[in-house]
Amino acid sequence: MHDPRVEHMNALKRILRYIQGTLDYGLHLYLSSVSTFVSYTYADWGGCPDTRRFTSGYYMFLGNNLVSWSVKRQSILPHSSAEAEYRGVANVVSESCWLRNLLLELHCPIQKATLVYCDNINAVYLSGNLVQHQRTIHIDMDFHFVRKKVARGQVRVFHVPSWYQIADIFTKGLPSVLFQDFRDSVSV
Repeated sequence: MHDPRVEHMNALKRILRYIQGTLDYGLHLYLSSVSTFVSYTYADWGGCPDTRRFTSGYYMFLGNNLVSWSVKRQSILPHSSAEAEYRGVANVVSESCWLRNLLLELHCPIQKATLVYCDNINAVYLSGNLVQHQRTIHIDMDFHFVRKKVARGQVRVFHVPSWYQIADIFTKGLPSVLFQDFRDSVSV
């Protein structure tokens, strides 16, 4: 706000109008089995026009209930959309590991693999392929823990078409009908 511009003020007004119209919204929790984690992850590669940094986001469901979500502008500049998406997958897998350990300490272990849905086929391929390719050498090795989780059967990464990618609600503007459909999908 140190350098307000018309487009910034218009965006702020739009956000405030949205908030004013949704004051009675909340997150609903339903009786559900506690047997599976399902997550959707998305990354907007180079989406910031000023810094070219990417934004990643995810939703994580335990049964039918949304239990964790995040959206964050990342501090690195990825070399490809596959790298950005793969880092998004790594973020959600890391969160699922933390939640699994929490549930284990609460004596409610999750036996089934975490299902991760990503709309980038290359990121899905990287999660299961143990061969290093020259084009992926720039991805930090610490993000390859996803492969270990997949190999152990703790995580399964699947492709989801963009029109079913509910994590898009975090990272890009959507048509009203699609936005409302995605918002309903997360029980808001």
